[in-house]
Amino acid sequence: MPRTEAPVGAQQWVPPEPRSIEELKSAAAGCEGCELYADATQTVFGRGAADARVVLVGEQPGDVEDQKGLPFVGPAGRLLREAVDDSGLDASDVYITNAVKHFRFERRGSRRIHQNPGPAHITACRPWLVSEFALLKPELIVILGATAGRALLGPSFRVTQQRGRLMPWPASAQHPEDFPVAEIQALATIHPSAVLRADDRETAYAGLVDDLKIAASAVS
Repeated sequence: MPRTEAPVGAQQWVPPEPRSIEELKSAAAGCEGCELYADATQTVFGRGAADARVVLVGEQPGDVEDQKGLPFVGPAGRLLREAVDDSGLDASDVYITNAVKHFRFERRGSRRIHQNPGPAHITACRPWLVSEFALLKPELIVILGATAGRALLGPSFRVTQQRGRLMPWPASAQHPEDFPVAEIQALATIHPSAVLRADDRETAYAGLVDDLKIAASAVS
């Protein structure tokens, strides 16, 4: 199938009444809702507890995730797992996913350089995130970074202004009718990759852990 200039969106690949995350994951493997599928190795779907009370939402898979088919298994993922443990969040009560399920990159020689997904990619991939939320019915969504924040809370989202505080859902959400969840809260923080890029990594990591401690307290 040729690349699409205007993404058709993922909806036609989403099962109408999925019964499990595994069913969604299987269907997502064939998704061609935007052109990113053509160059990516595979769809990288969410993973974690089927009855998770907390969902962590990042931007998109990276190079390592694209190759392994699992979210947050590269350096940023290892750092995130450490931060989850240090915050007191129960890892067995967490589900982790991305707003966009395919890796967007620019090839430079043999290297694949990360590129941020655009608004069209986020919109095209939204049906997968909607379906994940509908099945999981989490109590809290932790937004990791600016791209995930804009995908969920709209283009005016600024992680520097809104991080570290609990926000109501869906009143603050982008297209709240898309996310059939009740009595849910959102909390924004930096993406773990921002910690890896920080000049003062120790301080940046401590800030991430502090934000996740708020999440842990909210569901304790």
